[in-house]
Amino acid sequence: MFSNLLKKKVKEEVVVHTFLTNIFDVVEAGFPEICDVINNSPEFIQSPDIKSDNYKEFLLIVLAGNLKRVPEYFDAPKDNRILDKCIEQLTYIFDKSYDDIFTLIKKYQSFISKVNFPSKNTLYGMSKAVFYKYELAQYQEEYFRNMNNPNPIFLKRINEVMENFVWNWDDFLEKYNVVD
Repeated sequence: MFSNLLKKKVKEEVVVHTFLTNIFDVVEAGFPEICDVINNSPEFIQSPDIKSDNYKEFLLIVLAGNLKRVPEYFDAPKDNRILDKCIEQLTYIFDKSYDDIFTLIKKYQSFISKVNFPSKNTLYGMSKAVFYKYELAQYQEEYFRNMNNPNPIFLKRINEVMENFVWNWDDFLEKYNVVD
């Protein structure tokens, strides 16, 4: 309780702006690295040749995964307010309606959960979502291609890189007290 008095107070709107700006900046700067990891992965018998300007799916995976984690760090109704404000901001960025963005994010969150079932680890789900959204199974050796599952060695490598795209709420909340 006393530690909250020492933290800098920050409004939810500022948190949302900081969070989304950081996500977009990290995706823009980091997607070429993801492409390099994927394209040069020795587990593939042929390079997928993912282009660094083909980041739409990746951006949506990163957004959906990070938004899915918000309720782990904020109690209701603060978590819902933050999520709502994120969706509102995304409507301006993507020039789509609130309902369209909400549905799109939910669709990606469901996909992340589905490809990662029964695990609930969002990071691993995001990595698997990258694998399936970029249809990488076709570039693997026959055994993994036929199973339509990522080679575990590739998955471990992509998990390590994907950690850079997960917002660190623990560090943020250690420094800031989020207020209405």
